[in-house]
Amino acid sequence: MEGVNGDGSLIKLICCVKNSDWGRIGRESTVARLYYRNTGIEIDLDQPYAEFWMGTHESGPSYVVQGEKVTLKDWIERNPGVLGEIVVKKWGTNLPFLFKVLSVAKALSIQAHPDKVLATSLHKEQPFVYKDDNHKPEMALALTQFEALCGFVSLEELKVTVKTTPEIVEVIGNAKAEQILNLNEDDGEVEVRLVLQSAFTDIMSVCKDVIVEVLAKLISRLNIKDQARHLTDKEQLILRLEKQYPADVGVLAAYLLNYVKLNPGEALYLGSNEPHAYLYGESVECMANSDNVIRAGLTPKHRDVEILCSMLTYRQGFPEILKGTVVNPYTMRYLPPFDEFEVDRCILPPQSTTVFPSIPGPSIFLVVGGEGTMTTSSDAVVAEGDVLFASANTKITVATLSGLHLYRAGVSSRLFE
Repeated sequence: MEGVNGDGSLIKLICCVKNSDWGRIGRESTVARLYYRNTGIEIDLDQPYAEFWMGTHESGPSYVVQGEKVTLKDWIERNPGVLGEIVVKKWGTNLPFLFKVLSVAKALSIQAHPDKVLATSLHKEQPFVYKDDNHKPEMALALTQFEALCGFVSLEELKVTVKTTPEIVEVIGNAKAEQILNLNEDDGEVEVRLVLQSAFTDIMSVCKDVIVEVLAKLISRLNIKDQARHLTDKEQLILRLEKQYPADVGVLAAYLLNYVKLNPGEALYLGSNEPHAYLYGESVECMANSDNVIRAGLTPKHRDVEILCSMLTYRQGFPEILKGTVVNPYTMRYLPPFDEFEVDRCILPPQSTTVFPSIPGPSIFLVVGGEGTMTTSSDAVVAEGDVLFASANTKITVATLSGLHLYRAGVSSRLFE
């Protein structure tokens, strides 16, 4: 990348990678390709490349290269004006969002992110597990077809699941199964949530011997059903999850969660205390600047079943899918109901130009394909893997001869209205 000056308008970032075992391997991973282009570090063909991090979080900091190599966090603290007055007033000198790319080969854990109050107490009690005191609302925007478990199924679907899945009844017991089947919409939200919480907690807390036995019966039953070609999408998913995480309680718990499939350009957002697990595919992800995760299934990592089961909202129903709103002919904006972030997706065809107008907050730009120029007070030639920090109040003109695909993360524009 050439021509990026150090005047605080466009700053090149060197970013960080995470090699979690759920990541795609070697060159199959978009994360690996972006990391190689961004840093020049060769791809290890046998290594999983799961996450590409862009931001100031200490678990995966980005660096500014301007003579000396300094973290973006330190650079912002020295130059707080780059965030703009409104952002500094609300969040101090902290960049309020964390931007990522995910390359998912197998399921991530069933997890939730704490709200601000819970995050503060968890960080105080277990600082080595919960690394910060912030909440972590997030949004995943699909680059490829992207699959996730997200939120609890509707009451209607829950009843069908209990009727057709004897293994769940075996774990929660006949009395609780009857209780679920006798619920109706008139019973009131609180009662329905309490019954759902009780059933979910029973499943997540079941002892290892029981889950091994129950899953063996379930998988055997589904394999017989599969021979007759009668499996639903969710049942096919259950078989896949059990291969990835044998004898894991999360396989059974997946029945209670919505199975969501996003097409490229569709996004899913999650508030605090909502259960989810990303399953497969690649996405751009943006979130509040936190790395707090409470896990309880589909993972070899530390589990906090009791905390997870007690913190969830137990809201039911299919999540809202964001399709983006048109900003200009080439740019869509994804604006979840959180102050910390929004994401723009810009796909420029050959020989085209667009403008990102001056805004009162900072942005991080990521180029995922093609090449072109980004112009502020000077021209920057940009290509795949380039990541740039744009200061508040910077107008940027983007042009390409051959085509360019980029994403912008920034503070929610609602904050500036």
